Amino acid sequence: MFEKLNKKMAVSSQHHKRGKDMEVKIVSEKENPLLKRREVYFHIQHNQTGNTPSRLEVRNAAATALKTDVNLVFIKKLETRTGTQTAVGVANVYESIDQAKLVEPEYIIERNAPPEKPKEKEKG
Repeated sequence: MFEKLNKKMAVSSQHHKRGKDMEVKIVSEKENPLLKRREVYFHIQHNQTGNTPSRLEVRNAAATALKTDVNLVFIKKLETRTGTQTAVGVANVYESIDQAKLVEPEYIIERNAPPEKPKEKEKG
């Protein structure tokens, strides 16, 4: 029984590499037709970077692994397991950006936005 389960788990999980620094492993993917999104659970091995990668890097890596537009991917949760180089996360992948703005809370949208460059003050 456990052999079948292990084989099934091995088949269902996918490995994707992003350069030499990060490896994205899709653990599970659930379709949510009511909210017009996919809910994705993933693990990231970040041995070379040392610390937890930024949300923006993870978002780009997840979009590449899922073969979708980066603007449709929203990282909901990301945390590194204590004492390891593995981060566990949850992402929502929407069918359209309008649907994402309708469903996702404002703070999640702000967290996933690229950081703005500070404006330079003009000298008087």
